Amino acid sequence: MSSHLSETLVIGISATALFDLKEADKVFREKYSLDKDTAIAKYRKYMLEREGETLEDGTGMPLVKALLELNKYQPKDEAPLVEVVVMSRNSPETGIRVLQNIRKNNLKISRHAFTGGESVVDYLDAFDVDLFLTTTIVDAQKVIDGKTCAAAILKNPPKSHKKTLKGQVRIAFDGDAVLFDESSEIVYKAEGLDKFNKVEDQHQDEPMQEGPYAALLKKISRLQERLPFSVEYSPIRIAIVTARNTPAEMRVIKTLRHWGVYVDEIFFLGGLEKTNVLEAFHPHIFFDDQDLHLENASKVVPAGKVPYLSSSPLNKINNKS
Repeated sequence: MSSHLSETLVIGISATALFDLKEADKVFREKYSLDKDTAIAKYRKYMLEREGETLEDGTGMPLVKALLELNKYQPKDEAPLVEVVVMSRNSPETGIRVLQNIRKNNLKISRHAFTGGESVVDYLDAFDVDLFLTTTIVDAQKVIDGKTCAAAILKNPPKSHKKTLKGQVRIAFDGDAVLFDESSEIVYKAEGLDKFNKVEDQHQDEPMQEGPYAALLKKISRLQERLPFSVEYSPIRIAIVTARNTPAEMRVIKTLRHWGVYVDEIFFLGGLEKTNVLEAFHPHIFFDDQDLHLENASKVVPAGKVPYLSSSPLNKINNKS
């Protein structure tokens, strides 16, 4: 990893996650199944004809804007607090529309990767990316399987997203199989709630293993230390929204303490719908591993799905249920 970015939170985001490019994507996909070359030509023509047109915000835009605002607190002569890299399968030519809209939005983004149809995943390490946001399932899966960094498949932009408090960054995470590893989730899915609660209570003093988003949470914690605020008054506000409840709650809090990270809010819902809590917290983004929770939540807040490892037993368990 490049030393000058070791303390910088780096977000890699696809053009389709930053902007709403559903129409352009539809033009490509309608032809792709018939003729790849025709699909590419049609997409190129579509994008070139619309170079000057404004794009609507994608699901990742609220988070990107809020994070980039943090750079106003950047200590003098130090590395940026946050960097955003747009990583797109567009060619440099078809990417002009994306670049134009980045300027229209006054986004302080200076790094880009346009790969002309090839996967961007191989370049994540080169840009020191900590979190990769995409709408392409294959790319997100490859990142998770390679344990390159945190990754999420973003849902469509919510239709009724409430604006968050200006000057804050609000991020909500699920717990098991997101921040924490999937072993507890496997017990729950395979052996039921009673067994899950019993195991978690018995092991409450044993920290859980790190999940795919643990390193990201720790990086955010280090970012908070660089801000000119005590952690209690930080403009970064973190919530965990989990289906756990008593007696499985203590292990979560003790694991976070063991990791040395500060979380502002934790909601132990005991199976209640997460949407109402999320709507009240109004995060810039919510990360969860289950479509069961994301289906409703994504209608009111920006949301992303965290894929399981391809080798995970949860894939087989979920397919049976």
